[in-house]
Amino acid sequence: MERKNLVIAGGGSTYTLGMIKSLISEKDNFPLRSIIFFDNDEKRQTQIAEAAEIILKEQYPELEHFDCTTDKKTAFQKADVVFVQIRTGGLKMRELDEQIPLRHGVVGQETCGPGGMAYGFRSIKDMIQLVNDIRFYAKDAWILNYTNPAAIVAEALRRVFPDDYKLVNICDMPIAIMHSYASLLDMDVWDLVPEYFGLNHFGWFTKLEDLQGNDLTNRIKEKIIHEGFVPTDSEIANDVSWKKTFEQARNMLLDFPEYLPNTYLQYYLYPEELAEKESINNTRARQVINGREKRVHETCRQICKDKSTENVILESDIHGVYMVRAAASFVYNHKELYIVMVENNGVIANLPKEAMVEVPALLTVNGPKPLAIGEIPIFYKGLIEAQLAYEQLVADAYFERSYHKLLQALTLNRTVVDTDKAKAILDDLIQANEGYWPELQK
Repeated sequence: MERKNLVIAGGGSTYTLGMIKSLISEKDNFPLRSIIFFDNDEKRQTQIAEAAEIILKEQYPELEHFDCTTDKKTAFQKADVVFVQIRTGGLKMRELDEQIPLRHGVVGQETCGPGGMAYGFRSIKDMIQLVNDIRFYAKDAWILNYTNPAAIVAEALRRVFPDDYKLVNICDMPIAIMHSYASLLDMDVWDLVPEYFGLNHFGWFTKLEDLQGNDLTNRIKEKIIHEGFVPTDSEIANDVSWKKTFEQARNMLLDFPEYLPNTYLQYYLYPEELAEKESINNTRARQVINGREKRVHETCRQICKDKSTENVILESDIHGVYMVRAAASFVYNHKELYIVMVENNGVIANLPKEAMVEVPALLTVNGPKPLAIGEIPIFYKGLIEAQLAYEQLVADAYFERSYHKLLQALTLNRTVVDTDKAKAILDDLIQANEGYWPELQK
């Protein structure tokens, strides 16, 4: 296979070392000539990059070139594939995204509810600019975007780049859930074949089969109900917050047994319960700052001090492997089945054609080829249509600079519902996001 040039946009992310390990573990399936990190935060990226360079010299000696840069031309001019993982505002703004809704008794979460809206509103401008920059220097590169909140970002990018089939929005949550299903069955996750429908962070598995076509769905349901459900991917397996999230999946299955839920649905189906469980002084962002953020930078310092990886534990994770294998399927036309976001266009027959839905698709050199879902039942259709309207209104509000439409969006969201709450939260978010959000017209 021809070796490719990869750029990781957002090279300073705490997920980057896991991605490097995933690229190493998958180097026979996705061989690379070069890896370049690109970030607008030079200081943050440099520490990650120095550790990454040591790892690559040890474990990927056949890689011809590694670099990190803040210069767009240097980063993108020879890119074949770009992984995008930016976070506008960083963890400091994420903490405000979570704290402000909690002050009003509403779910405070990174991608769901008002926090997700705030993060999405910050992300749109930077994502559009980044895609334009990539396309200026590398018009044929594959862009795999997993920047959160993926649903809002994907809706905005769909409007600005409607014909760019090499720009693909993809989320690792379905495969992380499948990893836990596979553990329940004592199987390899890559031996599971999913049927799935929904929006990003708002979907359901309708069936899971093995490679021989045997239906495993009921076995998975029974095991979750009788044995419980826990995260098993290395990145989240020991995280207390993720453990609680996976526990809640059992309750969702008991209440709505027809399909297996995406874990993020807990925020929409039990918003009052979830809001009560959160602590404004110990948000998820604060846990990340004190947990993964601290751990990753300590690991980097140790690697740089030793000039080797002998005193650290480094693992690939399902998030990274999923993105790498998806990229390989596109680049080498493997036509493998992955759950990705695509414009609906009749895939889910009773949803609008312009909806950005999350469904299984064959990943080909000509882009994703989604599998037809048909019509979905009215309960799920109703939930999705409300969530879709919220996402589309957020995008409308951004492009139209409309306070009114952003208020409509928040009022529609199942985590909020109440107009007075929506207005109070929105006003607080506007103040907190000064300099990040466009000025809104009332």
